[in-house]
Formats: sequence, C-alpha cells, structure tokens
Amino acid sequence: MSDPGFTPDEMMTIAAARALRNDDVCFVGIGAPSAACNVARLTHAPDITLIYESGTIGTAPDVLPLSIGDGELCETAVTTVSVPEMFRYWLQGGRITVGFLGAAQLDRFGNINTTVIGDYDSPKTRLPGGGGAPEIASSCGEVFITMKQSLRAMVEKIDFFTSFGHGVGGDAREKLGITTKGPTLLVTDLAVWKPDPRTKKFTVVSLHPGVTRDQVQATCGWQVAFAETLEETPPPTERELTTLRDLKARTEAAHRGEKAEAGAGGA
Repeated sequence: MSDPGFTPDEMMTIAAARALRNDDVCFVGIGAPSAACNVARLTHAPDITLIYESGTIGTAPDVLPLSIGDGELCETAVTTVSVPEMFRYWLQGGRITVGFLGAAQLDRFGNINTTVIGDYDSPKTRLPGGGGAPEIASSCGEVFITMKQSLRAMVEKIDFFTSFGHGVGGDAREKLGITTKGPTLLVTDLAVWKPDPRTKKFTVVSLHPGVTRDQVQATCGWQVAFAETLEETPPPTERELTTLRDLKARTEAAHRGEKAEAGAGGA
C-alpha cells in the first residue's frame, strides 16, 4: 500500500476534531482528546469554549498541556474558577455540551475503565483513576471518546466501571435517572463508531482510508457491527494536517525547553 501521507493517529485526531462545533462548550480530557479539541479550535471551530478539570474556562493553549495542572491552561484561559464551582455550576448545572474522554478499557456500550486492569484488590495494573471523568460522563450533554484500537483496550467486559456509558444498553441510562445522551461518538485510529439508536451498541459507520473490516475486527474484543451503508472517512486536509503537526511540534519543543519553528501555513 502506498503511503497515504498521514498516520493512523493523525487521522484519528482529525476525525475526532471534526465532530466538534463552533458553539460547543467542551470539557476536555488530557492526551488524545486535548489534541483533537485544540485542532478543532485552530481550524473550523475558533469560538469553541474549552474547559479543563482544573477550572480553566475558555482556554486557548499554544501547546498541549502535560496535565490539568499545566500553567499553560491558566495563562491562556478567559477565567479560572475553583474546582467545586467548575463541577457544581458548570458541569452539574448542564452548561457543558460535550465531554471528550479517553479510555484504558472500553466495552461495546461505551462504558469506560480508567481505574484498574484485573481484580480491583489485586490488580495487574493500577491506572490513574477517574478524576472528573465519571461526572463528565453523566453530566455533559453528550460524550465523545477517542482511543487507539487493541484487544486489550476494546474488551467484551471492562474490569472496572469508572465512567458510565450506556450500561447494559437500551434505556439503562434513563432507568438510573440520567437525562444526558451519554457516548454518542467513538473515534479510533481505524474507524468512526456511533451507538445503535435502540441497543446503544457501538457500530462502525465509517472506515478510515485504507482500513478494512478485518483490521477493525482483529483489534476489537467484541463482535463488531458495521452500518449497512459504510462510509470512508474523508482524509485529512492540508490545513488540518499542518495545524496538528505544528501543534505537536510546538508541544514537543516546549517540553524540551526550546522554541519550535512554525510550519508552512501553520496555525
């Protein structure tokens, strides 16, 4: 296969960024979600409001933060509020349209584990934990998830329920009194997935360029469902790629204590 000119990670980040709207108020997770949200801000959604868990509102970082406590977030924010205010007034008050999360483990219903791999009392791996993700998953208007596909990450049954997606499917959220939509989008390095309207099981609606159904199934721990009309994800545009690569270059240089050279046509 010829080189498409972009990596699977770049395709994933850009496809996720495209899902955000200019008028969104978005609660951003660190890592891949942060990259996607800032690419959206630097391209088609300049007026998007990005909020991080540390209380920074309307932040516009020049480089991607290492953590929610990164000074870059506070320095570029419109304002910074206390964490209790962030969660009680902004999040639980229904003022955030999209929560953007990652996952260490994910099941077909969008339930997320970021706590432990293995038994909780004697885990194989102790993960960072939920942080604000459980509240984001239940209180944001809807949730987008982005992650790389692998058999270890996309599993039949997660080892721990950190953030509630659609539970066992169907109307599980409504039965618990949760009125928000929950996970409405999953973007991986291979495909774009959306939940079935009735069962809430994630279904592949779009394959990234050059990706096959077999590749998707080989890296997923459950039986994959494909949409009847399966589309191909539009490849990244030159502007999208340049914006992402410049952002990554600035970030790497900043974390080394250097200055990055601006790319041609960069953001």
